Amino acid sequence: MVSGGDGSRDVANGGQRLSRLIARDFRNHADLDLRLDRRFVALVGENGAGKTNLLEAISLFSPGRGLRRADFATMARVGGPGGFAVSLTLARDESEHRLGTGYEPPAYEARASRICRIDGAGVHSPVAFAEFLRIVWLTPDLDGLFRGPAGDRRRFLDRLVLAVDAGHGARVSAMERALRSRNRLLEERPGDGQWLDAIEREVAELGVAVALARRETVERLDRLIAETRDDAQPFPWASVRLEGDLDDLVAVWPAIEAEDRFRLALRQGRHRDRAAGRTLTGPQTTDLTVRHGPKDVPAATASTGEQKALLIGLVLAHARLVQAMSGLAPIILLDEVAAHLDPRRRAGLFDALEALPGQVWMTGADEALFAELGARADMVRVADGHIVPPDAA
Repeated sequence: MVSGGDGSRDVANGGQRLSRLIARDFRNHADLDLRLDRRFVALVGENGAGKTNLLEAISLFSPGRGLRRADFATMARVGGPGGFAVSLTLARDESEHRLGTGYEPPAYEARASRICRIDGAGVHSPVAFAEFLRIVWLTPDLDGLFRGPAGDRRRFLDRLVLAVDAGHGARVSAMERALRSRNRLLEERPGDGQWLDAIEREVAELGVAVALARRETVERLDRLIAETRDDAQPFPWASVRLEGDLDDLVAVWPAIEAEDRFRLALRQGRHRDRAAGRTLTGPQTTDLTVRHGPKDVPAATASTGEQKALLIGLVLAHARLVQAMSGLAPIILLDEVAAHLDPRRRAGLFDALEALPGQVWMTGADEALFAELGARADMVRVADGHIVPPDAA
């Protein structure tokens, strides 16, 4: 348990924080009960201690499979009963809510199930959590984002959208299912024009909806960055835009016209797509392009350090956008971020986070990384799936 300090000021100013986190049989945490008071939480411990596992547990309260995108069965503790449970207490606006989620292994001839609850009542999916909190994160896996494949940037883009539009994930999943159905139909029954027309109508409707949601988020984010940019800040500002054939369509035409034009493109591309074994046009080909604003160069050509700083600045701007669009200051999860920053940028990061009202969770191997936070942070020492009491550290 960690206690001390007073988090009431942050909540009164419109922020929100997790005041308690419980994890049962989650990853390497058999029975964790962590109480918190402050808006900054620093998880400190050796590699493999279980710090990132706690961030992952929190990330399960956003739509999807969390920051590792892992199967739920793999999150259950080895040697445990096969399932897990995570709950958190969210303090906001002088009120508290308890949110819970978990996984139950399949019984005989039954399906495995995910459980979601709000204040003890069951809800259909984690999308319902969006009414109470939003979560954004940055992990080391994203370090190669700007130089990696377009698919990585699309997943990052969809995570940006999902933080402001909880229904976006369902639309993307439905679109991907429709595309798989079309590809299978082209392979097995290419002459069945009636069924192809029907599935392409569905692909067009879903694809345009996905493209419009992405476009709105990216345009809002780019505008917010432009309005608040400061070349003196340690994290350079970015310019962001979308590239793709469907993105060009929705930028010019109303939704109905864009659907008609996309559907025509699908019809005309059947032979080509059948030969390729996949659909070559649509939102599944979109790319998020990012430029280093002060230097006006593609992010992919910047140095490794510049890319890291640019990505941090982009995530911080996204956190501000989430608050502006949802009215909820997001919980920010930063995994091993401070360790890769020089002292000036580390101090700049803490200052930038201080200006945001949401709670911030950070991990690091060395407690000295968070020394500048002082009494502003709950310092939580993690070892072998346990919290080390302060007097035992």
